[in-house]
Amino acid sequence: MGIAFEEARAAAARGEVPVGAVIVRNGDVLARAGNRTLLDRDPTAHAEMLAIREAAHVLGSERLIGCDLYVTLEPCAMCAAAISFARIRRLYFAAADPKGGAVEHGPRFFAQATCHHQPEEVIGGLRESEAAELLREFFKERR
Repeated sequence: MGIAFEEARAAAARGEVPVGAVIVRNGDVLARAGNRTLLDRDPTAHAEMLAIREAAHVLGSERLIGCDLYVTLEPCAMCAAAISFARIRRLYFAAADPKGGAVEHGPRFFAQATCHHQPEEVIGGLRESEAAELLREFFKERR
């Protein structure tokens, strides 16, 4: 999760919403990313999406079997769908997102009958206060 926070802070320094993600398999970091929607001019350039794309490239497969995703904010519906399609083994996230989250909030994507794969484990709240503070400070500076 520490690497995900590094990526979140780097995203904030670029003026992006401070969300970071890292994908790990067997203790090895396969991919890491922070939000780049503004930099890439791409609404899908969320940290999770970028990390999933990179890990798939590294592994040479669209299925990230045995991979765990650490992210600083509860994934949105788009990212939850990508997590499902990529077959992520475990999802760990820091701050809950009552407005845009889709794992424990909103559509609860993994609980839907149309979801073909859900992570074996979903653990939220890791370093939650740190992630929430990072987001609060970012948006406070923007107002």
